[in-house]
Amino acid sequence: MSEPTNKVITLHPTTVDPTEKKEVTHAKTLVLSEEELKFVDSGKEFIKLLEQKQLDVKRILETLEYEKELKYLQIELNKLQSDIVKNNRRVVVIYEGRDAAGKGGTIRRFTQHLNPRDIEVVALTKPNETERGQWYFQRYIQRLPAPGTIVFFDRSWYNRAVVEPVMGFCTKKEYDNFILQVPEFENMLHEDGIELIKFWFSISKDEQEKRFKSRRKNPLKQWKMSPVDEKAQELWDSYTFYKQQMFAHTHTPYSPWIIIQADNKRRARLESMRYMLSKLKYEGKENSPITLRPDPKVVLRYNHSRRLPE
Repeated sequence: MSEPTNKVITLHPTTVDPTEKKEVTHAKTLVLSEEELKFVDSGKEFIKLLEQKQLDVKRILETLEYEKELKYLQIELNKLQSDIVKNNRRVVVIYEGRDAAGKGGTIRRFTQHLNPRDIEVVALTKPNETERGQWYFQRYIQRLPAPGTIVFFDRSWYNRAVVEPVMGFCTKKEYDNFILQVPEFENMLHEDGIELIKFWFSISKDEQEKRFKSRRKNPLKQWKMSPVDEKAQELWDSYTFYKQQMFAHTHTPYSPWIIIQADNKRRARLESMRYMLSKLKYEGKENSPITLRPDPKVVLRYNHSRRLPE
């Protein structure tokens, strides 16, 4: 006869609710046997078992709370998308910020459970020869949403506000024209009924350096490092100058800049979702099981008189 098998739960870098006896995030891999789980009937008992295994319970609980909030917010995003599709609304969400600020990871969480037929993520490469001869906004106009669609811009026309002048990719005249034209351009979008949200993900210089080091070491993330990224620390002050100019000239009542404090990636993801859900109307919003009021320590509306984070 064959030996009886002993069912186990493996704890490794994936997460979920311990009260459901599923997997939990942690850097350490651990196997819990069926016998050990036999008398675990509550979250408290599960936590006690984890403590006996010398795991970082605080970190695990923080991860579980994050996953719980993320799930509820993603459900609300689905309700929002349904309303947008039903009413033929057009929504544009712009994600800007310094390199390694967490824009791409946030967009992935925003779109993770949305219907892919009714969304588009736009991350344009550098313009080709034909596009360089066109009106600057032309290639972005082609990617604006059709009725019933949300478009997420992973960087946008605001490349010309910060990255291009810092790196010398545009002339002073091209930059000056852009700064004059962009409020008019966004006003036209607003008057045509497009709902526009502009996020700036703000990180500290130390946090950016830390993330760059992580990318260089991780073979799965090395593709994220570009020549532009490599110069980001060296040109930090220049980026700060052009960022401040951008805010001062392109923050308007109909198209405000929303600054997300992003040194904590998880909080940045959750609070930017919360802001979008609080800002846009949708059916069933009043029945949300989770607060849609963003944390004012994480989400800031640009203010000319307020000292900005770097």
